[in-house]
Amino acid sequence: MHNSEILRAQFEKHFGSSHNVRVLFSPGRVNIIGEHIDYNGGLVFPAAISLGIYGLVQEHERDEIVIRSADFVDEEVRISTKGDIMPDSKTPWGNYPRGVVLYIRNAGNTIHGMNMYLSSTLPKSSGLSSSACLECLIAAAIAPRLTEDDFSRARMALLCQRVENEFIGVQCGIMDQMSIALGKKNHALLLNTADLSFSHIPLDLGEHLILIMNTKKPRNLVESKYNERLSECRKALAAINKIKKIEHLVEAGEDDLQYIEDPVLSRRARHVISEQARVIQAAEALKKGNLVKLGHLLDASHASLKNNFEVTGIELDTLVDAARNIEGCIGARMTGAGFGGCAIALVHKNAVEKLIVHAGEIYRKKTGLRAEFYQCTTSDGVGIIPEV
Repeated sequence: MHNSEILRAQFEKHFGSSHNVRVLFSPGRVNIIGEHIDYNGGLVFPAAISLGIYGLVQEHERDEIVIRSADFVDEEVRISTKGDIMPDSKTPWGNYPRGVVLYIRNAGNTIHGMNMYLSSTLPKSSGLSSSACLECLIAAAIAPRLTEDDFSRARMALLCQRVENEFIGVQCGIMDQMSIALGKKNHALLLNTADLSFSHIPLDLGEHLILIMNTKKPRNLVESKYNERLSECRKALAAINKIKKIEHLVEAGEDDLQYIEDPVLSRRARHVISEQARVIQAAEALKKGNLVKLGHLLDASHASLKNNFEVTGIELDTLVDAARNIEGCIGARMTGAGFGGCAIALVHKNAVEKLIVHAGEIYRKKTGLRAEFYQCTTSDGVGIIPEV
Protein backbone atom coordinates (compact mmCIF):
# COMPACT_ATOMS: atom_id res chain seq x y z
CA MET A 1 0.00 0.00 0.00
CA HIS A 2 1.39 3.39 -0.98
CA ASN A 3 0.90 6.60 0.95
CA SER A 4 -1.44 8.95 -0.92
CA GLU A 5 0.22 12.15 0.31
CA ILE A 6 3.69 11.00 -0.75
CA LEU A 7 2.46 10.05 -4.21
CA ARG A 8 0.68 13.37 -4.65
CA ALA A 9 3.76 15.26 -3.49
CA GLN A 10 5.87 13.44 -6.09
CA PHE A 11 3.28 14.18 -8.77
CA GLU A 12 3.29 17.87 -7.88
CA LYS A 13 7.09 17.93 -7.89
CA HIS A 14 7.11 16.88 -11.55
CA PHE A 15 3.89 18.38 -12.88
CA GLY A 16 2.83 21.20 -10.53
CA SER A 17 -0.77 20.94 -9.35
CA SER A 18 -2.38 17.58 -8.60
CA HIS A 19 -5.85 19.00 -9.24
CA ASN A 20 -8.28 16.46 -10.78
CA VAL A 21 -5.81 13.59 -10.48
CA ARG A 22 -7.20 10.06 -10.82
CA VAL A 23 -5.49 7.26 -8.91
CA LEU A 24 -5.25 3.83 -10.54
CA PHE A 25 -3.82 0.55 -9.32
CA SER A 26 -2.67 -2.30 -11.53
CA PRO A 27 -1.92 -5.54 -9.66
CA GLY A 28 0.89 -7.95 -10.24
CA ARG A 29 0.02 -11.59 -10.50
CA VAL A 30 1.15 -14.89 -9.09
CA ASN A 31 0.38 -18.13 -10.85
CA ILE A 32 -0.79 -20.58 -8.21
CA ILE A 33 -0.32 -23.57 -10.50
CA GLY A 34 -0.18 -24.31 -14.22
CA GLU A 35 3.33 -23.30 -15.27
CA HIS A 36 4.43 -23.15 -18.91
CA ILE A 37 0.88 -24.08 -19.87
CA ASP A 38 -0.36 -20.80 -21.35
CA TYR A 39 1.44 -21.28 -24.68
CA ASN A 40 0.33 -24.92 -24.83
CA GLY A 41 -3.40 -24.16 -24.98
CA GLY A 42 -4.28 -25.22 -21.47
CA LEU A 43 -5.83 -24.11 -18.20
CA VAL A 44 -3.85 -21.81 -15.90
CA PHE A 45 -4.71 -20.67 -12.39
CA PRO A 46 -3.33 -17.21 -11.54
CA ALA A 47 -4.45 -14.61 -9.01
CA ALA A 48 -3.99 -10.85 -9.02
CA ILE A 49 -2.08 -9.66 -5.94
CA SER A 50 -1.86 -6.56 -3.77
CA LEU A 51 1.65 -5.74 -5.00
CA GLY A 52 1.55 -3.74 -8.20
CA ILE A 53 1.87 -0.32 -9.82
CA TYR A 54 0.08 2.85 -8.73
CA GLY A 55 -0.55 5.49 -11.36
CA LEU A 56 -1.59 9.10 -10.80
CA VAL A 57 -3.19 10.48 -13.96
CA GLN A 58 -4.18 14.03 -14.89
CA GLU A 59 -5.61 15.07 -18.24
CA HIS A 60 -4.43 18.25 -20.01
CA GLU A 61 -5.01 20.00 -23.36
CA ARG A 62 -1.66 19.26 -25.04
CA ASP A 63 -1.31 16.49 -27.66
CA GLU A 64 1.08 14.36 -25.62
CA ILE A 65 1.27 11.97 -22.70
CA VAL A 66 4.11 12.69 -20.28
CA ILE A 67 5.14 9.89 -17.90
CA ARG A 68 7.49 9.97 -14.92
CA SER A 69 8.32 6.95 -12.76
CA ALA A 70 9.66 6.54 -9.24
CA ASP A 71 11.85 3.70 -10.56
CA PHE A 72 13.48 5.86 -13.25
CA VAL A 73 13.82 9.21 -11.51
CA ASP A 74 15.96 10.92 -14.16
CA GLU A 75 13.90 9.80 -17.14
CA GLU A 76 10.81 11.20 -18.78
CA VAL A 77 8.73 9.52 -21.46
CA ARG A 78 6.79 11.69 -23.90
CA ILE A 79 4.29 10.09 -26.27
CA SER A 80 2.41 11.97 -28.98
CA THR A 81 -1.33 11.39 -28.97
CA LYS A 82 -1.55 12.15 -32.71
CA GLY A 83 1.94 11.82 -34.24
CA ASP A 84 4.22 8.87 -34.99
CA ILE A 85 5.07 6.44 -32.19
CA MET A 86 8.20 4.30 -32.42
CA PRO A 87 10.20 2.23 -29.90
CA ASP A 88 13.00 4.19 -28.23
CA SER A 89 16.05 2.37 -26.88
CA LYS A 90 16.96 5.35 -24.67
CA THR A 91 14.03 4.62 -22.34
CA PRO A 92 13.18 0.92 -22.86
CA TRP A 93 10.56 0.88 -20.07
CA GLY A 94 8.70 3.58 -21.97
CA ASN A 95 8.16 1.26 -24.91
CA TYR A 96 5.35 -0.50 -23.04
CA PRO A 97 3.31 2.72 -22.70
CA ARG A 98 4.27 3.73 -26.26
CA GLY A 99 2.96 0.46 -27.66
CA VAL A 100 -0.28 0.62 -25.67
CA VAL A 101 -0.99 4.19 -26.79
CA LEU A 102 -0.30 3.28 -30.42
CA TYR A 103 -2.47 0.17 -30.44
CA ILE A 104 -5.40 1.80 -28.64
CA ARG A 105 -5.18 4.76 -31.02
CA ASN A 106 -5.01 2.46 -34.05
CA ALA A 107 -8.22 0.80 -32.83
CA GLY A 108 -10.00 4.09 -33.51
CA ASN A 109 -9.93 5.66 -30.05
CA THR A 110 -9.36 9.34 -29.31
CA ILE A 111 -6.62 9.73 -26.72
CA HIS A 112 -6.34 12.81 -24.52
CA GLY A 113 -3.14 14.42 -23.36
CA MET A 114 -2.13 13.38 -19.84
CA ASN A 115 0.48 13.65 -17.13
CA MET A 116 1.23 10.36 -15.35
CA TYR A 117 3.31 9.47 -12.33
CA LEU A 118 4.02 5.78 -11.69
CA SER A 119 5.15 4.10 -8.48
CA SER A 120 5.60 0.35 -8.10
CA THR A 121 5.53 -1.99 -5.11
CA LEU A 122 6.55 -4.92 -7.32
CA PRO A 123 10.10 -6.16 -6.76
CA LYS A 124 12.27 -5.78 -9.86
CA SER A 125 13.00 -8.86 -12.02
CA SER A 126 10.84 -11.03 -9.77
CA GLY A 127 8.65 -12.69 -12.40
CA LEU A 128 5.49 -11.17 -10.91
CA SER A 129 4.67 -9.67 -14.29
CA SER A 130 5.62 -6.01 -14.09
CA SER A 131 5.46 -5.54 -17.87
CA ALA A 132 1.84 -6.73 -18.20
CA CYS A 133 1.02 -4.75 -15.05
CA LEU A 134 2.35 -1.57 -16.68
CA GLU A 135 0.62 -2.26 -19.99
CA CYS A 136 -2.76 -2.75 -18.34
CA LEU A 137 -2.32 0.35 -16.17
CA ILE A 138 -1.64 2.55 -19.21
CA ALA A 139 -4.59 1.02 -21.10
CA ALA A 140 -6.98 1.62 -18.19
CA ALA A 141 -5.70 5.19 -17.79
CA ILE A 142 -6.11 6.28 -21.42
CA ALA A 143 -9.23 4.22 -22.21
CA PRO A 144 -11.30 3.79 -19.00
CA ARG A 145 -14.12 2.12 -20.92
CA LEU A 146 -11.85 -0.92 -21.25
CA THR A 147 -12.53 -1.63 -17.57
CA GLU A 148 -16.33 -1.36 -17.77
CA ASP A 149 -17.06 -5.10 -17.74
CA ASP A 150 -15.35 -8.48 -18.05
CA PHE A 151 -15.73 -8.55 -21.84
CA SER A 152 -14.03 -5.15 -22.17
CA ARG A 153 -11.31 -6.23 -19.75
CA ALA A 154 -10.61 -9.36 -21.80
CA ARG A 155 -10.29 -7.17 -24.92
CA MET A 156 -7.85 -4.93 -23.05
CA ALA A 157 -5.78 -7.97 -22.07
CA LEU A 158 -5.60 -9.14 -25.69
CA LEU A 159 -4.54 -5.70 -26.87
CA CYS A 160 -1.79 -5.53 -24.25
CA GLN A 161 -0.58 -9.00 -25.23
CA ARG A 162 -0.35 -7.85 -28.86
CA VAL A 163 1.74 -4.89 -27.72
CA GLU A 164 4.17 -7.23 -25.99
CA ASN A 165 4.27 -9.71 -28.89
CA GLU A 166 4.51 -7.23 -31.76
CA PHE A 167 5.76 -3.86 -30.48
CA ILE A 168 8.10 -5.13 -27.74
CA GLY A 169 8.92 -8.45 -29.46
CA VAL A 170 8.43 -10.83 -26.51
CA GLN A 171 6.34 -13.91 -27.34
CA CYS A 172 4.43 -14.09 -24.06
CA GLY A 173 1.18 -15.95 -23.59
CA ILE A 174 -2.09 -14.33 -22.49
CA MET A 175 -2.10 -15.37 -18.82
CA ASP A 176 -0.41 -12.32 -17.31
CA GLN A 177 -2.57 -9.71 -18.99
CA MET A 178 -5.80 -11.64 -18.38
CA SER A 179 -5.11 -12.17 -14.67
CA ILE A 180 -4.30 -8.47 -14.19
CA ALA A 181 -7.31 -7.29 -16.19
CA LEU A 182 -9.80 -9.79 -14.72
CA GLY A 183 -8.51 -10.15 -11.16
CA LYS A 184 -11.07 -10.48 -8.38
CA LYS A 185 -10.27 -10.11 -4.70
CA ASN A 186 -10.36 -13.40 -2.73
CA HIS A 187 -10.48 -15.39 -5.98
CA ALA A 188 -8.15 -17.05 -8.44
CA LEU A 189 -8.80 -17.05 -12.19
CA LEU A 190 -9.25 -20.41 -13.88
CA LEU A 191 -8.42 -19.42 -17.45
CA ASN A 192 -8.55 -21.52 -20.60
CA THR A 193 -5.76 -20.06 -22.72
CA ALA A 194 -7.07 -21.76 -25.88
CA ASP A 195 -10.50 -20.12 -26.03
CA LEU A 196 -10.13 -17.49 -23.24
CA SER A 197 -13.12 -18.80 -21.30
CA PHE A 198 -12.67 -18.28 -17.57
CA SER A 199 -14.24 -18.55 -14.16
CA HIS A 200 -13.40 -17.05 -10.78
CA ILE A 201 -12.71 -19.71 -8.13
CA PRO A 202 -12.95 -18.64 -4.45
CA LEU A 203 -9.49 -18.59 -2.87
CA ASP A 204 -10.33 -19.17 0.78
CA LEU A 205 -7.07 -20.03 2.52
CA GLY A 206 -8.40 -19.79 6.07
CA GLU A 207 -5.48 -19.61 8.50
CA HIS A 208 -2.97 -20.00 5.64
CA LEU A 209 -1.54 -17.51 3.19
CA ILE A 210 0.53 -17.53 0.03
CA LEU A 211 4.04 -16.27 0.80
CA ILE A 212 6.07 -15.06 -2.17
CA MET A 213 9.79 -15.89 -1.97
CA ASN A 214 12.12 -13.98 -4.30
CA THR A 215 15.45 -15.66 -5.10
CA LYS A 216 16.96 -12.30 -6.14
CA LYS A 217 18.92 -14.20 -8.78
CA PRO A 218 19.73 -12.11 -11.85
CA ARG A 219 17.44 -13.48 -14.58
CA ASN A 220 19.55 -13.05 -17.73
CA LEU A 221 18.70 -16.50 -19.13
CA VAL A 222 14.95 -16.31 -18.80
CA GLU A 223 13.94 -15.09 -22.24
CA SER A 224 16.25 -17.38 -24.24
CA LYS A 225 15.30 -20.44 -22.17
CA TYR A 226 11.62 -19.53 -22.34
CA ASN A 227 11.78 -19.44 -26.13
CA GLU A 228 13.72 -22.72 -26.10
CA ARG A 229 11.03 -24.47 -24.04
CA LEU A 230 8.32 -23.05 -26.28
CA SER A 231 10.12 -24.48 -29.30
CA GLU A 232 10.54 -27.87 -27.61
CA CYS A 233 6.84 -28.03 -26.83
CA ARG A 234 6.00 -27.29 -30.45
CA LYS A 235 8.34 -30.06 -31.58
CA ALA A 236 6.74 -32.50 -29.13
CA LEU A 237 3.30 -31.57 -30.48
CA ALA A 238 4.52 -32.08 -34.05
CA ALA A 239 5.83 -35.54 -33.16
CA ILE A 240 2.47 -36.57 -31.71
CA ASN A 241 0.64 -35.09 -34.70
CA LYS A 242 2.44 -37.49 -37.03
CA ILE A 243 0.37 -40.26 -35.40
CA LYS A 244 -2.78 -38.52 -34.14
CA LYS A 245 -4.12 -35.02 -34.62
CA ILE A 246 -4.43 -32.70 -31.63
CA GLU A 247 -4.40 -28.92 -31.65
CA HIS A 248 -2.63 -28.26 -28.36
CA LEU A 249 -0.08 -30.25 -26.37
CA VAL A 250 -2.32 -30.27 -23.27
CA GLU A 251 -4.78 -32.44 -25.21
CA ALA A 252 -2.27 -35.31 -25.27
CA GLY A 253 -2.37 -38.13 -22.73
CA GLU A 254 0.39 -40.09 -21.04
CA ASP A 255 -0.06 -42.82 -23.67
CA ASP A 256 0.87 -40.35 -26.41
CA LEU A 257 4.38 -39.91 -25.02
CA GLN A 258 5.35 -43.12 -26.84
CA TYR A 259 5.12 -41.19 -30.12
CA ILE A 260 7.92 -38.81 -29.07
CA GLU A 261 11.30 -40.45 -29.72
CA ASP A 262 13.48 -37.66 -28.34
CA PRO A 263 13.72 -38.21 -24.53
CA VAL A 264 14.10 -34.48 -23.83
CA LEU A 265 10.99 -33.60 -25.80
CA SER A 266 9.17 -36.46 -24.08
CA ARG A 267 10.01 -35.02 -20.65
CA ARG A 268 8.79 -31.57 -21.73
CA ALA A 269 5.48 -33.05 -22.89
CA ARG A 270 5.18 -35.13 -19.69
CA HIS A 271 5.35 -31.93 -17.65
CA VAL A 272 2.69 -30.19 -19.73
CA ILE A 273 0.29 -33.16 -19.58
CA SER A 274 0.72 -33.73 -15.84
CA GLU A 275 0.65 -30.02 -14.97
CA GLN A 276 -2.66 -29.63 -16.78
CA ALA A 277 -4.14 -32.39 -14.63
CA ARG A 278 -2.81 -30.66 -11.51
CA VAL A 279 -4.52 -27.37 -12.44
CA ILE A 280 -7.90 -29.12 -12.66
CA GLN A 281 -7.29 -30.92 -9.37
CA ALA A 282 -6.20 -27.67 -7.67
CA ALA A 283 -9.40 -25.87 -8.66
CA GLU A 284 -11.45 -28.78 -7.31
CA ALA A 285 -9.42 -28.86 -4.10
CA LEU A 286 -10.09 -25.16 -3.49
CA LYS A 287 -13.80 -25.58 -4.16
CA LYS A 288 -13.82 -28.23 -1.42
CA GLY A 289 -11.55 -26.29 0.92
CA ASN A 290 -8.91 -29.02 0.79
CA LEU A 291 -5.72 -27.03 1.33
CA VAL A 292 -3.62 -30.12 2.12
CA LYS A 293 -4.40 -31.44 -1.36
CA LEU A 294 -3.52 -28.07 -2.88
CA GLY A 295 -0.19 -28.17 -1.05
CA HIS A 296 0.63 -31.63 -2.42
CA LEU A 297 -0.16 -30.38 -5.93
CA LEU A 298 2.22 -27.43 -5.50
CA ASP A 299 4.97 -29.84 -4.45
CA ALA A 300 4.31 -32.12 -7.43
CA SER A 301 4.32 -29.15 -9.79
CA HIS A 302 7.76 -28.06 -8.62
CA ALA A 303 9.14 -31.59 -8.95
CA SER A 304 7.93 -31.74 -12.56
CA LEU A 305 9.29 -28.28 -13.36
CA LYS A 306 12.63 -29.41 -11.92
CA ASN A 307 12.92 -32.90 -13.43
CA ASN A 308 10.82 -32.81 -16.59
CA PHE A 309 10.85 -29.18 -17.70
CA GLU A 310 14.23 -28.29 -16.16
CA VAL A 311 13.54 -24.63 -15.44
CA THR A 312 14.21 -24.37 -11.69
CA GLY A 313 17.93 -24.24 -10.83
CA ILE A 314 19.76 -24.38 -7.51
CA GLU A 315 18.34 -21.10 -6.23
CA LEU A 316 14.66 -21.96 -6.65
CA ASP A 317 15.20 -25.58 -5.55
CA THR A 318 17.05 -24.51 -2.38
CA LEU A 319 14.41 -21.96 -1.41
CA VAL A 320 11.50 -24.33 -2.07
CA ASP A 321 13.13 -27.24 -0.19
CA ALA A 322 13.98 -25.00 2.78
CA ALA A 323 10.40 -23.70 2.97
CA ARG A 324 8.92 -27.20 2.82
CA ASN A 325 10.97 -28.27 5.83
CA ILE A 326 9.29 -25.69 8.06
CA GLU A 327 6.35 -27.02 10.07
CA GLY A 328 3.26 -25.14 8.93
CA CYS A 329 4.27 -25.02 5.27
CA ILE A 330 1.97 -27.39 3.40
CA GLY A 331 3.35 -26.90 -0.12
CA ALA A 332 5.73 -24.81 -2.21
CA ARG A 333 6.82 -24.39 -5.81
CA MET A 334 8.50 -22.03 -8.23
CA THR A 335 6.17 -19.67 -10.07
CA GLY A 336 6.75 -17.86 -13.33
CA ALA A 337 9.15 -18.72 -16.12
CA GLY A 338 11.87 -20.03 -13.81
CA PHE A 339 15.68 -19.71 -13.80
CA GLY A 340 15.40 -17.35 -10.83
CA GLY A 341 12.49 -15.11 -9.99
CA CYS A 342 10.02 -16.22 -7.37
CA ALA A 343 8.60 -19.25 -5.61
CA ILE A 344 5.44 -19.43 -3.51
CA ALA A 345 4.75 -21.25 -0.27
CA LEU A 346 1.36 -22.15 1.18
CA VAL A 347 2.03 -21.57 4.85
CA HIS A 348 0.10 -21.18 8.12
CA LYS A 349 0.16 -17.57 9.23
CA ASN A 350 1.75 -18.53 12.57
CA ALA A 351 4.70 -20.14 10.76
CA VAL A 352 5.49 -17.25 8.40
CA GLU A 353 8.18 -15.53 10.50
CA LYS A 354 9.92 -18.82 11.25
CA LEU A 355 9.93 -19.74 7.57
CA ILE A 356 11.36 -16.37 6.55
CA VAL A 357 14.20 -16.62 9.08
CA HIS A 358 15.12 -20.28 8.61
CA ALA A 359 14.62 -20.58 4.85
CA GLY A 360 16.35 -17.26 4.34
CA GLU A 361 19.41 -18.39 6.32
CA ILE A 362 19.66 -21.78 4.56
CA TYR A 363 19.32 -20.04 1.21
CA ARG A 364 22.00 -17.45 1.99
CA LYS A 365 24.49 -20.09 3.15
CA LYS A 366 23.98 -22.24 0.06
CA THR A 367 23.77 -19.58 -2.65
CA GLY A 368 25.36 -16.45 -1.21
CA LEU A 369 22.19 -14.53 -2.10
CA ARG A 370 19.67 -12.92 0.22
CA ALA A 371 16.09 -13.91 -0.55
CA GLU A 372 13.23 -11.50 -0.10
CA PHE A 373 9.81 -12.51 1.19
CA TYR A 374 6.46 -10.80 0.58
CA GLN A 375 3.15 -11.32 2.30
CA CYS A 376 0.33 -10.15 0.09
CA THR A 377 -3.35 -10.66 -0.47
CA THR A 378 -5.41 -11.10 -3.61
CA SER A 379 -6.60 -8.03 -5.49
CA ASP A 380 -9.22 -6.80 -7.89
CA GLY A 381 -8.08 -6.18 -11.45
CA VAL A 382 -6.68 -2.91 -12.77
CA GLY A 383 -8.79 0.19 -12.31
CA ILE A 384 -9.43 3.44 -10.47
CA ILE A 385 -9.24 3.32 -6.69
CA PRO A 386 -10.83 5.93 -4.42
CA GLU A 387 -7.60 6.63 -2.56
CA VAL A 388 -4.25 4.97 -1.76
